Amino acid sequence: SIGPLNGFHGSFSIAARAYAYIKALGIEGLRSVSENAIIGANYIQAGLKDRYDLAADRYCMHETVLSATRQKKRGVSGLDIAKRLLDFGIHAPTMYFPLIVEEALMIEPTESESKETLDHFIAVMRQIDDEVDSAPELIHDAPHDLPVTRLDEATAARRPVLRWSAE
Repeated sequence: SIGPLNGFHGSFSIAARAYAYIKALGIEGLRSVSENAIIGANYIQAGLKDRYDLAADRYCMHETVLSATRQKKRGVSGLDIAKRLLDFGIHAPTMYFPLIVEEALMIEPTESESKETLDHFIAVMRQIDDEVDSAPELIHDAPHDLPVTRLDEATAARRPVLRWSAE
């Protein structure tokens, strides 16, 4: 045993999984998946820059940060867009980060995403932008098709429930 692991060193199981991934891919495999992640993020950015503002209008690395300020001016927030993505089976992006970008949506496609998956994501984001004008209530009330609908975030922030109870 190496003894107890300090919190800032992370979880051993995650470190072992990352090490196994790196060893399995090798140097050429790592280069390939890194290139795929960068290409995917830039592809999404190019496909959406006419509808969503870019945090930085330049080539990005493995993630692109979009701003939903155009949609916010029309009454729909970045949070609303993220919740609407759930209706399409798409995991919500990191929202409101980085903090210096208003209505930020951080999109990080994985290195294994296919072009078809990226095209589907772009089409959904474009559809949501169309819905901002044609059906804003559809976006405001999202998600619609999940067991848990939108939470009351104000109440959750003011009166957090930090323990599970059977009640």
